[in-house]
Amino acid sequence: MTAAEALRAAVLRLRDAGVDDPARDARALLAHAMGLPADRLTLHLPDALDAAQEAAFHAAIAARAARQPVAQITGERLFWGRAFRVTPDTLDPRPETERLVEEALSRPFVRMLDLGTGTGCILISCLLGMKMATGLGTDLSAPALKVAEANAARHGLTRARFQAGDWFAGIPGRFDLIVSNPPYIAQGEMAGLAPEVRDWEPHGALTPGGDGLDAYRAIARGAPARLMPGGRLLLEIGPTQGAAVSALLAAQGLTAIRVLPDLDGRDRVVAAVAPGDADSCGCA
Repeated sequence: MTAAEALRAAVLRLRDAGVDDPARDARALLAHAMGLPADRLTLHLPDALDAAQEAAFHAAIAARAARQPVAQITGERLFWGRAFRVTPDTLDPRPETERLVEEALSRPFVRMLDLGTGTGCILISCLLGMKMATGLGTDLSAPALKVAEANAARHGLTRARFQAGDWFAGIPGRFDLIVSNPPYIAQGEMAGLAPEVRDWEPHGALTPGGDGLDAYRAIARGAPARLMPGGRLLLEIGPTQGAAVSALLAAQGLTAIRVLPDLDGRDRVVAAVAPGDADSCGCA
């Protein structure tokens, strides 16, 4: 069987399974099975698949038809121009989260905290873009922390540390940048999520239950004591949560609160600043 023949059959199978973009996913999985960069696949479509490649592609398409995310099948996802390891113990890094990284890198920082680090993609991307900075990533999930540590090692980053933690518990000192992409999906919204998210990603990283705001309440309470004067807090949010999260931060005395859109124009990040002189914490 040629790669082109296998691809045609796979696209039909994924379409029947309800996958949103069956051609894109089938091509990505075929390139993975053949050990090729995705942009080289077209040149090799006339090639015959060997037995190992055919078996690997068949297994990958079966997994995708069961709605397992592509990143879990291939084991990695591109984020901010770099490949990060992904497992069922971590959220799949999403393009809209890059808005948070973009904002983080818009001003200098020297000491960063990433709450609920998951794959570590936010922390690692920020530190690689800010050469003098160090950072700490925390997570309740020990398996997720192992993934984050592996991703830091993969990118040769020695300025990141990782530790188990429940928001600010057990974290010493202050930071001039605190970031988080916390669980924010309301419990009532979980059933309506795509199967790739609802059935395959860790629920603890998706929802805190209730109205989806509990993580923001905890972060808002703890952030003022952990931010240097003039330090920044950046939080990813759901597209309807900007006003509620802004109010929580304002109630704790944080200032310069802004709601930032992603590339699709949806509210995506809430930014706030601790009162005080930014020059004292490494911010411009």
